[in-house]
Amino acid sequence: MSRVLAHLLRCAVILLGYCVACLGASAFLHLIALGWAGLEPRDAGASEVVLGSFLFSVPFVALFVAYFGFIPAAAVILVAEVLGRRDWLFYALGGGIVGAIFIAFVQSGDPDFALVDTASMLAIVGAGMVGGIFYWLSAGRWAGAARQPAAISNGS
Repeated sequence: MSRVLAHLLRCAVILLGYCVACLGASAFLHLIALGWAGLEPRDAGASEVVLGSFLFSVPFVALFVAYFGFIPAAAVILVAEVLGRRDWLFYALGGGIVGAIFIAFVQSGDPDFALVDTASMLAIVGAGMVGGIFYWLSAGRWAGAARQPAAISNGS
C-alpha cells in the first residue's frame, strides 16, 4: 500500500472515530439529563418513549457536540497522531480538556449564557472524557500507524 493511500485511510479512520466520539458524548449527556429529570428505568412505558426519542435526539445533539468540539478535538487528535499515543487515558484526558475548553469558550462568548452550575460543567467535562474513550475505541488504538514503515520481507 502506498504512503498516500495509508494517510488517506488514516484520515478516514480519524473522521469515523470523531463521529463515534460525538455520538458517545451525546449519549452520555442524554443519560445524565435523564438522571437529572428523575426518570427511572423501571417506569411503566418509559423505555419505549425514551428509546424512540433517543433515536432522534442523540444524533441531533451529536451534531452540536461535533460543531463545538471540532477545533480543540482536532488539536488533541493531531498531537496524538504525531506522538503516536495509543493509550486510553491520553484520549480520556484529552476529551476532558476539550470539554473544559468548550466551557471556557461559552463563558467568554456570551455572559448571559454562563454555565455556573458545577454539575453541568462536570457533565460536559465527563461527556468529553466519554467521547475521548469512544474515539480511542474506534480510532485511537492505531494512532500513528500511517507513519510507521511497512515490514520488509526478503521474498523467501
